[in-house]
Amino acid sequence: MKFIRKTTLSSEIPTASMPDIIFMLLIFFMVTTVLREFSGLPIEIPKAKRIEKLKSKRHTSHIWISKEGLISIEDRLFNIENVRNIIYDKRVADPQIVISLKADESARMELVSGIHNELRKADALKLNYSTKTSLD
Repeated sequence: MKFIRKTTLSSEIPTASMPDIIFMLLIFFMVTTVLREFSGLPIEIPKAKRIEKLKSKRHTSHIWISKEGLISIEDRLFNIENVRNIIYDKRVADPQIVISLKADESARMELVSGIHNELRKADALKLNYSTKTSLD
Protein backbone atom coordinates (compact mmCIF):
# COMPACT_ATOMS: atom_id res chain seq x y z
CA MET A 1 0.00 0.00 0.00
CA LYS A 2 1.33 3.36 -1.05
CA PHE A 3 0.88 6.54 0.96
CA ILE A 4 0.20 9.70 -0.93
CA ARG A 5 1.71 12.83 0.51
CA LYS A 6 0.10 16.20 0.22
CA THR A 7 2.82 18.62 -0.67
CA THR A 8 0.67 21.57 -1.68
CA LEU A 9 0.92 24.41 0.79
CA SER A 10 -1.78 26.93 1.30
CA SER A 11 -0.49 30.47 0.76
CA GLU A 12 -3.63 32.28 1.95
CA ILE A 13 -3.56 34.78 4.80
CA PRO A 14 -6.48 34.36 7.18
CA THR A 15 -8.60 37.50 7.07
CA ALA A 16 -11.49 36.47 9.29
CA SER A 17 -10.34 38.59 12.26
CA MET A 18 -9.34 41.63 10.17
CA PRO A 19 -12.59 43.62 10.75
CA ASP A 20 -12.28 43.09 14.50
CA ILE A 21 -8.75 44.47 14.52
CA ILE A 22 -9.75 47.45 12.37
CA PHE A 23 -12.67 48.37 14.63
CA MET A 24 -10.53 48.04 17.75
CA LEU A 25 -7.92 50.38 16.25
CA LEU A 26 -10.63 52.80 15.15
CA ILE A 27 -12.17 52.92 18.62
CA PHE A 28 -8.72 53.31 20.21
CA PHE A 29 -7.88 56.32 18.04
CA MET A 30 -11.30 57.89 18.55
CA VAL A 31 -10.97 57.61 22.33
CA THR A 32 -7.38 58.84 22.58
CA THR A 33 -7.57 61.73 20.11
CA VAL A 34 -7.87 65.18 21.66
CA LEU A 35 -9.52 67.86 19.55
CA ARG A 36 -7.96 71.29 19.84
CA GLU A 37 -10.29 74.01 21.05
CA PHE A 38 -9.73 77.56 19.86
CA SER A 39 -8.26 79.32 22.86
CA GLY A 40 -7.68 82.90 21.73
CA LEU A 41 -6.56 85.52 24.19
CA PRO A 42 -7.49 85.60 27.88
CA ILE A 43 -10.37 88.07 27.87
CA GLU A 44 -13.44 88.87 29.95
CA ILE A 45 -16.38 88.96 27.53
CA PRO A 46 -19.12 91.52 28.31
CA LYS A 47 -22.51 90.33 29.54
CA ALA A 48 -25.83 90.69 27.74
CA LYS A 49 -29.42 90.01 28.74
CA ARG A 50 -30.32 88.30 25.50
CA ILE A 51 -28.01 86.49 23.10
CA GLU A 52 -28.38 84.61 19.83
CA LYS A 53 -26.17 81.71 18.77
CA LEU A 54 -24.36 81.71 15.45
CA LYS A 55 -25.89 79.40 12.88
CA SER A 56 -22.67 77.80 11.68
CA LYS A 57 -19.24 77.51 13.26
CA ARG A 58 -17.85 76.38 9.93
CA HIS A 59 -18.22 79.82 8.35
CA THR A 60 -16.98 81.79 11.38
CA SER A 61 -13.67 83.48 11.99
CA HIS A 62 -12.83 84.81 15.45
CA ILE A 63 -10.99 88.04 16.26
CA TRP A 64 -9.89 88.38 19.89
CA ILE A 65 -9.04 91.75 21.45
CA SER A 66 -7.43 91.81 24.89
CA LYS A 67 -7.47 94.68 27.36
CA GLU A 68 -3.74 95.18 26.66
CA GLY A 69 -4.55 95.91 23.00
CA LEU A 70 -3.43 92.57 21.53
CA ILE A 71 -5.28 91.36 18.44
CA SER A 72 -5.44 87.63 17.72
CA ILE A 73 -6.82 85.95 14.60
CA GLU A 74 -6.64 82.14 14.39
CA ASP A 75 -4.24 81.94 17.39
CA ARG A 76 -1.75 84.39 15.85
CA LEU A 77 -1.10 87.96 16.95
CA PHE A 78 -1.43 90.77 14.40
CA ASN A 79 -1.25 94.54 14.18
CA ILE A 80 -4.40 96.47 13.34
CA GLU A 81 -2.93 97.31 9.91
CA ASN A 82 -2.79 93.60 8.97
CA VAL A 83 -6.40 92.81 9.91
CA ARG A 84 -7.80 94.08 6.60
CA ASN A 85 -5.55 91.85 4.44
CA ILE A 86 -6.08 88.72 6.52
CA ILE A 87 -9.85 89.07 6.67
CA TYR A 88 -10.01 89.93 2.97
CA ASP A 89 -8.15 86.68 2.16
CA LYS A 90 -10.57 84.77 4.39
CA ARG A 91 -13.54 86.41 2.62
CA VAL A 92 -12.16 85.43 -0.77
CA ALA A 93 -11.74 81.82 0.42
CA ASP A 94 -15.21 81.71 2.06
CA PRO A 95 -17.75 84.35 0.92
CA GLN A 96 -20.24 83.27 3.64
CA ILE A 97 -17.82 84.01 6.49
CA VAL A 98 -19.07 85.76 9.62
CA ILE A 99 -16.54 87.60 11.77
CA SER A 100 -17.01 87.03 15.50
CA LEU A 101 -15.44 89.86 17.47
CA LYS A 102 -14.55 88.86 21.03
CA ALA A 103 -13.34 91.95 22.85
CA ASP A 104 -12.49 92.26 26.53
CA GLU A 105 -14.80 94.45 28.63
CA SER A 106 -11.84 96.70 29.40
CA ALA A 107 -10.57 96.95 25.80
CA ARG A 108 -10.23 100.46 24.45
CA MET A 109 -13.13 101.45 22.23
CA GLU A 110 -10.66 103.19 19.93
CA LEU A 111 -9.12 99.81 19.08
CA VAL A 112 -12.51 98.12 18.60
CA SER A 113 -13.64 100.96 16.34
CA GLY A 114 -10.38 100.75 14.37
CA ILE A 115 -10.87 97.04 13.78
CA HIS A 116 -14.46 97.71 12.75
CA ASN A 117 -13.22 100.21 10.14
CA GLU A 118 -10.61 97.72 8.87
CA LEU A 119 -13.34 95.10 8.49
CA ARG A 120 -15.42 97.54 6.46
CA LYS A 121 -12.46 98.17 4.16
CA ALA A 122 -12.06 94.38 3.75
CA ASP A 123 -15.78 94.20 2.83
CA ALA A 124 -16.44 91.92 5.84
CA LEU A 125 -19.84 93.32 6.75
CA LYS A 126 -21.19 90.21 8.52
CA LEU A 127 -20.01 90.99 12.04
CA ASN A 128 -21.00 89.41 15.33
CA TYR A 129 -20.12 90.88 18.74
CA SER A 130 -19.69 87.97 21.15
CA THR A 131 -21.07 88.23 24.69
CA LYS A 132 -22.13 85.89 27.45
CA THR A 133 -25.46 85.84 29.24
CA SER A 134 -25.89 87.75 32.46
CA LEU A 135 -27.14 85.75 35.42
CA ASP A 136 -29.80 88.19 36.70
